[in-house]
Amino acid sequence: MIAAEGISKSFAGVEVLRGIDLALAGGEIHALLGENGAGKSTFARILAGVHRPSAGRLLLQGRPVEIGSPLEAQRLGITLIHQEPISFPHLSVAENLFIGGREGGPFTRVRWRGMAAEARRLMDDLGVAIDVTRPTGGLSIADQQMVEIARALAADSRLILMDEPTAPLTPREVETLFAIVRRLRDEGRAVVFISHRLEEVRALCDRVTIFRDGERVATAAAADLPDAEIIRLMIGRPLKAFLHKEKAAIGETALEVEGLGRAGRFADIGFTLRRGEVLGMAGLVGAGRTDVARALFGIAPADRGRIRMKGREAAITDPARAIGLGLAYVPEDRAAAGIFRSLPV
Repeated sequence: MIAAEGISKSFAGVEVLRGIDLALAGGEIHALLGENGAGKSTFARILAGVHRPSAGRLLLQGRPVEIGSPLEAQRLGITLIHQEPISFPHLSVAENLFIGGREGGPFTRVRWRGMAAEARRLMDDLGVAIDVTRPTGGLSIADQQMVEIARALAADSRLILMDEPTAPLTPREVETLFAIVRRLRDEGRAVVFISHRLEEVRALCDRVTIFRDGERVATAAAADLPDAEIIRLMIGRPLKAFLHKEKAAIGETALEVEGLGRAGRFADIGFTLRRGEVLGMAGLVGAGRTDVARALFGIAPADRGRIRMKGREAAITDPARAIGLGLAYVPEDRAAAGIFRSLPV
């Protein structure tokens, strides 16, 4: 379907991709694996027209093409789905599906009912129940990803690039996504799946390409590469060469929660966490895991119960108080709630 020949890319004189040769075929799910900074996402963005290569060329169906923008990529049947879905949050799902993809000039009449009906058909085809009249800003990350996949189908994309799509999803949402990705493959589309999670690659992908330090170091059938070999190719040496298992000493109680609750959200939560431990919170979507974490950090404080830190009662009424007590919070939606995107690192 599409082939890269000698693709290289530099930013401010720093070469981040060197001589990438890779062919992607329809009817398969192709994983791109590598450490952070290996060049996976940069390569995908070149295919999607976000970046232009510094050297090399792309061939689509055997013919050289220049992909100068995401719009040009879309016209060629290529769509990139980002880890953090990109949309116009104040516009409806239907508007987001078709914006920029309709023929006509600036004064072409919009057929709202027809657009909504087509949007519903796309959602029905994907097997997801999303109100197409609802603004996308109010959707979960998982549903926003479904909207982006539906947009790719609306554009009849034959190559769909997915950049770490499972990172913000729950296990159940991942299962739903995988079922849809397999269906895209079975329809003859090419899917590029960028991930760090080997178990996902095993469950989903047909072929694997491994990047290391801006170079392609291997391409093979997923079934032909053991996990240990994939890790060795990713980092350049066997994992056991520099990682050692060590048992952490379990220390004093660091955090104690008793009878914690918030009206309408969660009730009677209690646990003890000691130094050197990792405590997991598991549950279905809506079970209250995130609400408990937000309460502990003072974002939406609990209205009953007790929190003790190092044996002392702690009244956590806001994030400033939580930070002062030594707590940190990594939110589910890091782009919206974790950073100021307009500020430098």
